[in-house]
Amino acid sequence: MVGRLVGQLLAFPEVAQIILTLNVPESVALPDDARVTVIGNAEPKGFGANHNAAFAVCTQTFFCPLNPDIEFDRNPFPILCAALEDNRVALVAPLVRSPDGKIEDSMRRFPTPSALLIKALGGKDGRYVVRHDQANFSPEWVAGMFMLFRSCDFQDLGGFDERFFLYYEDVDLCARVWEKGLKILACPQGCVIHDAQRESRRRLRHLRWHLASVARFFWKHWGRLPRVPGAPP
Repeated sequence: MVGRLVGQLLAFPEVAQIILTLNVPESVALPDDARVTVIGNAEPKGFGANHNAAFAVCTQTFFCPLNPDIEFDRNPFPILCAALEDNRVALVAPLVRSPDGKIEDSMRRFPTPSALLIKALGGKDGRYVVRHDQANFSPEWVAGMFMLFRSCDFQDLGGFDERFFLYYEDVDLCARVWEKGLKILACPQGCVIHDAQRESRRRLRHLRWHLASVARFFWKHWGRLPRVPGAPP
């Protein structure tokens, strides 16, 4: 996945730097390009810690955390960068679809204990209903598999909270964007493809991380979740 992703990114004129983190030692075939920087970890780090470490060597105006299981059928960056011309917007995200073309649930309302119970019982799960041709809108949070920030805003927000080892660090950061009086914008006409792994549904260790992150999120934000103005139903 990684070699393909890096090759696609290098073809986009907006991409001036790629920071690849090898969370465990491995051999990866990469294009020979000065824009590629590789960080090799001596021991595995969490999602947020890895992206914060990448940001520490980022020299660009924009910073884009994205997963290695992302791929592209067209360039989403012109649409996303244009949305960030509004200084009130700190974070933008594209529409995410699966390899078979289905729109994924990458934009949701903030979780609450009652909402999670309803989801567990087969009810609504808080996702927004999104169309390919829909205008930009402000969701409460967007998933961390693809986020685009102005670097100055990511810096001011303090990056990801590294106490979340895996899961919910994206929800937490989105909550802090709104708390700071800034905005999140979803741009459905920009699109990426995500081959989701869904490890928390198959591996007990990932499920434990997921549940621990849910508990940490509620402890941190209990009774303080921001209200998002104008969020669609």
